[in-house]
Amino acid sequence: MKFIKTENLNTRQKNQIFTLWNQEYPEKLLLSNVAAFEEYLQNIDDKHHILLCDKHGTIKGWLIYFMRDGERCFAMIIDPSVQGKGWGSKFLDEAKKCNSELNGWVVDHSSELKQNGEKYVSPIGFYKKNGFQVLSDIVTTKEGINGIKVIWKK
Repeated sequence: MKFIKTENLNTRQKNQIFTLWNQEYPEKLLLSNVAAFEEYLQNIDDKHHILLCDKHGTIKGWLIYFMRDGERCFAMIIDPSVQGKGWGSKFLDEAKKCNSELNGWVVDHSSELKQNGEKYVSPIGFYKKNGFQVLSDIVTTKEGINGIKVIWKK
């Protein structure tokens, strides 16, 4: 496994991340097609991608950090085949090396379903373990799903 850092994704990478997104995020947050993923990327500034790839070059994780509303934000997805093996923490460590602050939104419960019918497990505990503060009083709603803000500061 290795990390690849890039500011631009090629078509193959976009397709793999789109698939990972729809596999791992709650069903209500699915993207309809790769063009919808590209539109998501176009609407954010100062993008930096970190990819976790296996020996075949297949993307097993994606982390993006970017600017939104004057804050350094991030999003991250990890393939279930590599979850629980420390790669998520290593991902965050890579992003922390380049940033003094990271802001994100986390689903605040584990009752949403993924596309395959499995429950989406809230990653709040993971972020707490990795030094993030959970701001339970700052909530946003997207597609009927509540998200709470998490923040890490150097």
